[in-house]
Amino acid sequence: MITPILIVVVCLALIFDYTNGFHDAANSIATIVSTKVLTPFQAVMWAAFFNFLVYFFVTDHKVANTVSKIVVEHYVTMNVILAGLVAAISWNLITWWFGIPSSSSHTLIGGFAGAGITNALYMGSAPLSAVNSGYILTILAYIVLAPFIGLLIAYLVTVIILHICKNARPAVAERWFKRLQLVSSAALSYAHGGNDAQKVMGILYVAIVTSGIIKTGAPMPHWIPLCCYSAIALGTMSGGWKIVKTMGSRITKITPLEGFSAETAAAITLFFTQQFGIPVSTTHTTTGSIIGVGLTKRLSAVRWGLTINIIWAWIITIPVSALIAAGVFALLRVVL
Repeated sequence: MITPILIVVVCLALIFDYTNGFHDAANSIATIVSTKVLTPFQAVMWAAFFNFLVYFFVTDHKVANTVSKIVVEHYVTMNVILAGLVAAISWNLITWWFGIPSSSSHTLIGGFAGAGITNALYMGSAPLSAVNSGYILTILAYIVLAPFIGLLIAYLVTVIILHICKNARPAVAERWFKRLQLVSSAALSYAHGGNDAQKVMGILYVAIVTSGIIKTGAPMPHWIPLCCYSAIALGTMSGGWKIVKTMGSRITKITPLEGFSAETAAAITLFFTQQFGIPVSTTHTTTGSIIGVGLTKRLSAVRWGLTINIIWAWIITIPVSALIAAGVFALLRVVL
């Protein structure tokens, strides 16, 4: 049954997807802008195109399926979904305002889980009975593993390329890697769209199941992927310039060769985790890849003070989002 609260939830979910796009645009375009391969406008258009292109090729939405099962169905209500979305949008906007490359994925997961846990408390159940621990533990594990995998792959790719190109003329090599960055940036944008848009698909699927429009296990309606890929692409076109600056130049200085390595490593990591339905953070993965590239020069090439601040933002994203969602859920119980 289509209700006013379902319409609000759908609108908020797409607004979140839009904020995810401009918040995470830095993941796809930061290095390609910092190395001056493309202008900022060209870069966001390039990334947005590949964000949306996923719609035509990905039909197995494993990540969406994982996100839809984070909260146990018994504890899912429209208020839970609404509170989770409000919390996720709020944290996205706060971190965007301060130029912090936090995870849009984890703020959505934290908000949804936090609202579900709060509902369990109101129902007199054990708080953690509201969440599927297997999915949550996997997500928590990949907060550490995803950036580390990206770091390791970026380090190895950079070392291999440096060895292969050790006798190349610097000007010729730079020209070639600027061209190759178009390919690696496209791959990362494609992986970003396929990974991040699916998280909102999972939330929308839960919403229409909860509203009784479809039954659990029914195929996902085609309008959900179309709307989600469109929203994230439009968000990417808007850009998140404060975060682009942080990702593209403040963590470590990036050359075209290093930009290619970082983007390739992040894309490989995202394609790998997507195949297993693991909702990892594109932001964490890309940041880890950029750090891995910096480490090939020397430890001091990475600005560790800034990096530690970013890691702290990663650590607090899920609990802060969960707390915001808990407050919003409590407020909704009074208002609605």
